[in-house]
Amino acid sequence: MTHLRKSVLATLAAACLWTLPVNGNPPGDIKNTFNPIYTAVPALSIAPDARGGGMGDIGAATTPDVHSQYWNPAKYAFHYSKAGVSLSYTPWLRKIVNDVAMAYVSGFYKLGDNDQQAIGTSLRYFSLGEIAMTEYGGAVYNQVSPYEMAFDVSYSRKLSESYSMAVALRYIRSDMGAGVDDDIQAGNAFSADVAGYLNKYVVLGSSECLWALGFNISNIGTKISYDGGTTNQFLPTNLKIGTSLLYPLDDYNTISFNLDLNKYLVPTVPVYTGSTPEDQAAHQKKLDDFNSLSPISGIFKSFGDAPGGLSEELKEVMVSVGTEYSYNEQFFVRGGYYYENVNKGNRQYFSLGAGFRMSVFQLDAAYLISTIQSNPLDQTLRFSLSFDMDGLRSLVQ
Repeated sequence: MTHLRKSVLATLAAACLWTLPVNGNPPGDIKNTFNPIYTAVPALSIAPDARGGGMGDIGAATTPDVHSQYWNPAKYAFHYSKAGVSLSYTPWLRKIVNDVAMAYVSGFYKLGDNDQQAIGTSLRYFSLGEIAMTEYGGAVYNQVSPYEMAFDVSYSRKLSESYSMAVALRYIRSDMGAGVDDDIQAGNAFSADVAGYLNKYVVLGSSECLWALGFNISNIGTKISYDGGTTNQFLPTNLKIGTSLLYPLDDYNTISFNLDLNKYLVPTVPVYTGSTPEDQAAHQKKLDDFNSLSPISGIFKSFGDAPGGLSEELKEVMVSVGTEYSYNEQFFVRGGYYYENVNKGNRQYFSLGAGFRMSVFQLDAAYLISTIQSNPLDQTLRFSLSFDMDGLRSLVQ
């Protein structure tokens, strides 16, 4: 490998520290079992909006909003409004750098007069800032601006009075410095989501509550390559299952309790544990088999390939719990917690959020508080501004 390529890859790796699992200086026994799931285009897994982010990254079964395209597009069929659009902005890794951020635009439109179906769309752009390419001696010879982006469109439809489903199609592009080195190229991929949403009114005591269940299998798609197809990496295919209970305290006050479970449907990279040439050859065979897996085969393999068996498979499940208090559907206070096992990434944090809604727009903010040391995601902020087309229409009439 030439020095030029080493310099490019090393610089990009330093810029992409946000994509790595948070090890948090674990004790020696943990280091020996640290075995996270690695994927390409990790920006696809970043919660884009402040509402979901304020509840510990939750949204599979929460009440429908304009950000549902990411969490569960099937919810759009149950949205109260005819159309909406939103813009979210997340400054990223502000404890390390000051020019890394994600912008996210989403929107939806209900089709027909009976509001049984909807189309949704979103565009996310994750910029890794400007990175200087250096030679021996520290001389700067070029600048690169790596980024990851995705554009998708969804269609959702009610299949009954209480259940809807949706499909989404997505184009993905990841440019980690194409053009600086002949061996580095921009990667392109396509993926699809399949989602479902069920909500029913249930009676608890003397109160009628809204209970919901949702799922979203996202980023089922092609692999992506940064070297012209010589090596290919898995997208962050993910299974999200959630449930929510909205409880009315009185005519003006409500509170919701929400739970999401997430698991990457990506196989685990084989771990080398031997010491002999025979062990090395066997490990290389496992790596070759891993690299030749198709994305669909990888999904099925991901349920039973962890070296530690069922107990390790369960450790791959990430848990989010969150709550949202609402006064008159105008003022919102949120809180949540996100947990990932110490051996599978060790991302663990609380989040807080608040929101304010008028007839035309809604403004939300969220703040992340890490519960482990040396977490570069600590103190991450998210901001979202959304507009209700029904409110705009009534304003101008």
